[in-house]
Amino acid sequence: MIKVTIFKNADNLITGFKILGHADYAENGSDVVCAAVSALVINTINSIEHFTSDTFDVKQDEDKGLIEFHMVSPVSSYGNLLLSSLALGLQGIADEYTDKYIRISHKKVQ
Repeated sequence: MIKVTIFKNADNLITGFKILGHADYAENGSDVVCAAVSALVINTINSIEHFTSDTFDVKQDEDKGLIEFHMVSPVSSYGNLLLSSLALGLQGIADEYTDKYIRISHKKVQ
């Protein structure tokens, strides 16, 4: 199962996320749930890097299926839009494929 944690600050802005695990929906290379999550996450990180001046840290471990993303700078309106779009896309996947394959939680951070 893919476990998604979305981090929000006191202003309810998304400041980061953690993705951990593999969906195991299908065999490696045919898993549409993992592919969809990966595409959304990679596109979001690349978009924030290329279209905003926001700074962030990313940690990843492909074997564990881990990607951790945290804003270093305060999140800009564009960064917030991109992170909100990611959260919307991930929720759409979770709604379609149930929490057997992907589970999303939200956590308040300072």
